[in-house]
Amino acid sequence: MSDEHPSVQPGEPAPSHPWTPPGPTLGYGDPRPQAQPYPSQPYPSQPYPTSQPYPVQHRAADRPRGRVPGWLWPVVTVVALVVGALGGLAGGAIYQNVHGDATAGRLSGGLAGAGTRTKAPLPAGNHSVASVAQRLLPSTIQVLAEYQGKKDGATGSGFVLDRSGHYITNNHVVADAVSDHGPIEIVDQHGNEYKAIVVGRSPTYDLAVLYVRNGPRLPPASLGSASVLRVGDPVVAFGSPLGLSSTVTSGIVSALNRPVTTSETGSDSSFINAVQTDAAINPGNSGGPLVDLSGQVVGVNSAIATTGGTQSGQAGNIGVGFAIPIDQVKITADQILRTGQARYPVIGATVNTGATGDSGATILKVGSDSPASQGGLHQGDVVTRVAGERVLDGIALIVAIRAHEPGDTLSFTVQRGGSQLSLRITLGSQVG
Repeated sequence: MSDEHPSVQPGEPAPSHPWTPPGPTLGYGDPRPQAQPYPSQPYPSQPYPTSQPYPVQHRAADRPRGRVPGWLWPVVTVVALVVGALGGLAGGAIYQNVHGDATAGRLSGGLAGAGTRTKAPLPAGNHSVASVAQRLLPSTIQVLAEYQGKKDGATGSGFVLDRSGHYITNNHVVADAVSDHGPIEIVDQHGNEYKAIVVGRSPTYDLAVLYVRNGPRLPPASLGSASVLRVGDPVVAFGSPLGLSSTVTSGIVSALNRPVTTSETGSDSSFINAVQTDAAINPGNSGGPLVDLSGQVVGVNSAIATTGGTQSGQAGNIGVGFAIPIDQVKITADQILRTGQARYPVIGATVNTGATGDSGATILKVGSDSPASQGGLHQGDVVTRVAGERVLDGIALIVAIRAHEPGDTLSFTVQRGGSQLSLRITLGSQVG
């Protein structure tokens, strides 16, 4: 990539040795990354009074040994079992409070039973950024993730998802802490800290769902839709840039459906069909909400474009930021709440992401018995449209597929030789 084009950077410190993966596999997780993450005393004795000697009838050695009554042993056994059971319950409760458990925070009904909010808190004709800030700041949190013993290992942002104790943030904010088994905390608008656990996360969509057991009763943010956005619409970004909590910046939607990735590794490639905005986004804003003027969340701030990093590995805002559409956030969060993991759609084909342009996406390899092969896609085919939307290159094809759900059947327009074909492919799925 030349210096004329900015590289996409999410809001956490960048690794010192970026990695460029080999040829990507469409849907199996190793496309070329376009962005780098920036990288929380025994009882006192009671002697008998000397003035009143203890009356003794026999010397101790002369006293007969008493027999333990037979009924006492069952009583002792029962008491021991009860004490052991209580101790086990207490120990289990302590362990769960400290470490969480495999199903903590899950809801069988997903988002439908979580207590989310969808009604806009402000009228459609609102033009006041101050009103938006007043409504959303109580629902915005700071995320502190500790790894390698560093309390400030990663600082990001997030927001209240529902009334059940769940919060949304970026995967890259908590990924290192999860790998290092480090603690994660959320901080509310008033500076109160609460221990959080990760219910599940998706490196593919750069999303994570956090859960706080018996946490604060913060108001859920209202979830809108990015599908109604138009270029030029005003938006407001919330978060903790550079660790400065409860920060608000405003701007407009400067582009839609922008394919970018925030991954540093091929196996965790995080391609998003992003909402582009010129609202100031800096390191620490990652995971915070992007909100329209009716007070509804339309995206999750995830990445920024820069012209180059600083010696510290961080770079600042230049007016080009990217947010994950809230529509995708809702799908991924629902999957995580139900099962603890997220799935993304795949077709099982390798695509060329090294070339960019407007000629389409060239298929390098088709897996045997894959959704692509079953749908009739061949090596050498050039995909030009997916579900009617134009595809310019390999990365655009990946995000076009990932904008849908596993099990969806999509139309693919393909150039093969001198002919144009229309294929229908039912999307498979993969955890990630």
